[in-house]
Amino acid sequence: MAERPAAGIDRKLRIEARKLLREARVGLGRHGSQVPGRVRQELDKRVADLDRACREDDRDAMRIQVPVLDAMVDEQLAFTRKSTFREYAESIGIAVIIAVLLRAFVVEAFKIPSGSMIPTMEIGDHIFVNKFLYGVRIPIVGVKFFQYRKPERGEVIVFEKPRDPERRDFIKRIVAVAGDTVEVRCGLLYVNGKAVERTLVTAENSYWDKSEEESLESWGERQSSRYRETLGDTRFETLYPSSRPHFEEQLAGGGAEGWAAASHLAGNDFPSMHSARFPEDESFPRCATEGGPVGPPGCYEVSLPEQQEHGQGPCVPQRRYVVPKDHVFAMGDNRDNSSDSRRWGPVPLENIKGKALFIWWSYSEASGVRWNRMGSIVH
Repeated sequence: MAERPAAGIDRKLRIEARKLLREARVGLGRHGSQVPGRVRQELDKRVADLDRACREDDRDAMRIQVPVLDAMVDEQLAFTRKSTFREYAESIGIAVIIAVLLRAFVVEAFKIPSGSMIPTMEIGDHIFVNKFLYGVRIPIVGVKFFQYRKPERGEVIVFEKPRDPERRDFIKRIVAVAGDTVEVRCGLLYVNGKAVERTLVTAENSYWDKSEEESLESWGERQSSRYRETLGDTRFETLYPSSRPHFEEQLAGGGAEGWAAASHLAGNDFPSMHSARFPEDESFPRCATEGGPVGPPGCYEVSLPEQQEHGQGPCVPQRRYVVPKDHVFAMGDNRDNSSDSRRWGPVPLENIKGKALFIWWSYSEASGVRWNRMGSIVH
């Protein structure tokens, strides 16, 4: 126990000696010509003596040399010494510059403002986003360079909403990339003509959400059904209305009664089921023909599913969209409570800021700090 204070003093002495050596060498290197010849020689000698004492770990010599060299530097090179304020200012300045560079080119923090990505991310989750993966973007100018790779299906991305004068940041999941065809049949996602693989996790699921209307902003418990879906190598969970499992049971029954029951459910609980909600405007031009080959990228066409022989059930008519070059199609995991590419079109690659990494902080106005969500990887 008695050796600890001495060890601490010795360590402090070594640090002080090395700092003084560095300061003296920098001062002599930059301003040595301003020091008289004999004084310069004496300084060089003192620097050499202290350096030797440090290398040999001669504490007695260091105790003698440090105050002597410190006094000489203070007398002859005082103009090169930094004040305490300057040292703190430079340290803080360097830290700020590093933080700005990291935020601009490597990692940035974002807060989840809405429930469109529940259950993957909830309102109040704070995430880090990898901005380096899809290419480094120069701030203000917005030009990207050094793209490691392009975004892939299943990845959760942060991007600027297309054609939004406010340039708001959105976060959604990529469900299709350039050249893919996207359909929503009976409220379910189809990519390149195949339904996304999905299994029911729980038919009755509750979660907390709030209204986004300012006059009605409040938290409340919502009911849903929860499914597990797979896109590429990514497995994640999605939410649908709580009546979804019952609807699928009716649909699987087939026949006139099954289709009638399913149609009734579709009309009441699945407003987006009759189409993928692709508007017919400049962003979503109509293809040249209906029901024929896939049209050029960026257009949609009406496609009738195989079940059309049953009549005008809840699965028809549908629209099939072809994702344009250098774009991705993004959707929220809370499928019937998400404003996404189904409404305002595909996301240009140049709008993408980065890929979601993990949740570093989570706070809810309804339940407070959510410790169990911190550190969760975003899949």
